[in-house]
Order: sequence, then C-alpha cells, then structure tokens
Amino acid sequence: ISGYSLVVQARDSGTPPLSSSVTVNVDISDVNDNSPVFTPANYTAVIQENKPVGTSILQLVVTDKDSFHNGPPFTFTILTGNEEEEFTLDPHGVLRSAVIFKHMVSTEYVLCVQAKDSGRPQQVSHTYVQVRVIEESIHKPTAIPLEIFIVTMEDDFPGGVIGKIHATDQDVYDVLTYTLKSEQKSLFKVNSHDGKIIALGGLDNGKYILNVSVSDGRFQVPIDVVVHVEQLLQEMLQNTVTIRFENVSPEDFVGLHMHGFRRTLRNAVLSQKQDSLHIISIQPVAGSSQLDMLFAVQMHSGGFYKPAYLIQKLTNARRHLENVIRISAILEKNCSGLDCQEQHCEQSLSIDSHSLMTYSTARISFVCPRFYRNVRCMC
Repeated sequence: ISGYSLVVQARDSGTPPLSSSVTVNVDISDVNDNSPVFTPANYTAVIQENKPVGTSILQLVVTDKDSFHNGPPFTFTILTGNEEEEFTLDPHGVLRSAVIFKHMVSTEYVLCVQAKDSGRPQQVSHTYVQVRVIEESIHKPTAIPLEIFIVTMEDDFPGGVIGKIHATDQDVYDVLTYTLKSEQKSLFKVNSHDGKIIALGGLDNGKYILNVSVSDGRFQVPIDVVVHVEQLLQEMLQNTVTIRFENVSPEDFVGLHMHGFRRTLRNAVLSQKQDSLHIISIQPVAGSSQLDMLFAVQMHSGGFYKPAYLIQKLTNARRHLENVIRISAILEKNCSGLDCQEQHCEQSLSIDSHSLMTYSTARISFVCPRFYRNVRCMC
C-alpha cells in the first residue's frame, strides 16, 4: 500500500460538544528491497555461423517490484563466459554478436549476466544465457505463388492489406524477410517481417506483376505475385444478379471454388466467348452460414446482360452449377418478408468502396467492396 488518507476529529467536552476535522495523508516511501527479476529465470538462444558482427541474439526482459525510481533503467554486465569478448550487451538488454561465429570452433557458450537496478543501495540479480552456434542455412526458403484480385469502384480504391505471402524454410532457426524491388514501392509495399502485401490508394485498372523475394539471410528466392485490379462501372450495379451459396465461408469459396465456379458460370450464361463475367463482390449473409456472390455480365459491344435473362440462364443450368458448389438461391429481387408481389418490388444496390473485405488464402486473395441491398414495395 503506497499511502493512507486519515480523517481525524477533535471533540471538546462542552455543551453542546463542538468538533473539528482534519485530513492526514500518510505516504509510504519505497525502500529498494526488491532485486530485479529476469523473465524467464535463465535463457537459451541460438545464432547461425557466419552471421555479421552486431547480429541480435537475445532480448533480456527484467522487471522490478519497487517504485520506478528504485527500478529501471537497469545496468547490464556480462560477468563470465565472455573472456574472448565474443558478445556485447547494450543498455537495453540486447545481446549481440561481436565476432563472426564458426560452428567448427565452438558450438556453445554459457554467459553469466548481471542486472543492477537504479535504487540506493542498488540491488542485483543474475541469469545464465546459453548460446548455441548452429550451422548456417543449408535450405532455400520455399514460397507459394500468390494471385490477388481487387475489385473497386472507378478511381476510388482506398488502399490496405490485400494479401499475405506464405513461405517456409526447413532450417528451423531461419528468420525470413520479404522485400519488394524499389520501382514498385510507389504502388505497393511488403511487410518485411510477415509478408503482408499492402496496396496504396488510387490503383488503376490493370495487371501488376510484383518483384517480391524472400530471404533467410543466405538464400534469396523470388516469389510470383500477380495483382489484377478491376474497376467497376456504375452501370454494372443496375444489372447484377446474386447467387447465394449454402454452408461455405468466403475463404473456402475463394480458395477452393471460385476459379472452377467462374469457369462453369461462364459456360452457362455467356452467349459469346468475347463477353466478360465480372464478380463484383462476395460477402457472408448475416446470421447464417450462407454466402452471397454478386456478379454482372458485360457484352463485347459494351452493354450488359439484363438480370432477367441471366436468371433464366442460371435456372436452366442450376443442376450443372451445383456440381461445383451447392446453391441456396438465385436472387434478383429479394422481397422476403415484404407483403408485395414480385413485379411490385423495387431493389436498389449500393457499394461502399471504402469498406473493403479481403478474403485471403495461401494461393489466392480476393479484395472487394461491401455491398448493401435495399428493397421496397411499390404497390
């Protein structure tokens, strides 16, 4: 308890008795009676041979139960095990290499490290750090090619995370880093630690091939990353049809079914091969395990297929389509719960291009805007 607040009252013996109160604050000053505590109590670390001088090996973590003026900053000292000065320890508790280690020279070092607090008198504690020198990387990283599809309204892409590179390495202790060649940094970025790909705002329509690589410190491997950007036309929204799927997550649809279903759908509804099928958005149906896919078909001449025509084509080909994935419903106008006839139902569709949904798997990522469907009776 760091302090007490007391209210003291004095009362006299007169008639009537009179009294007065005063507040007494008692602060308990801290005495430096707690030693620093290492977490964990002892450490084990590894470093690969041939790593450059200054390579970070370990971060020491120290706490102190005393008040702040009796705790940090801590002073770190290597007491034993560093007679040849192979290691350095900075004021923040980061252990670094001071030489280039060779596995054939020595495979293990044991250091005794002291931490001293800032109190008076100072308290100290110790920990042991076991550092193993392992052979340098012998396996190249492996990475899965990534294809990213971005759907956005005209010149209205806000940017954000659009996918993640999945890479592995058979060398257990390898740390992988990701890089993107500088000429593409104006449009895209790659997080060097986790491989997340970030697109900046205002992407133009088209195909982008990213020059990405992954490195384990010794080997550098290129990764095939292709980004397709499709800008929606406002006219598309007036000619959309929704296919509702049963019991499928967005990630499963993107990773397992989207390519196959797109191909089957093209064969079912396109009158000419030159016509284009546009998947505008996919999003889960709230409160269910269903998934809506919003799409439109553009003719080679520039116009769009009418929704009624698409629904007729889909109805005729439904059994064939369900060989790929189970369909719950085909929606043009969704008037469920409204007491009006189909021909008296008016639907409006709106796209929120600043609310992007990213469905990412190891091989494919789909980025699309959120959509809202509003229906009302005209009768």
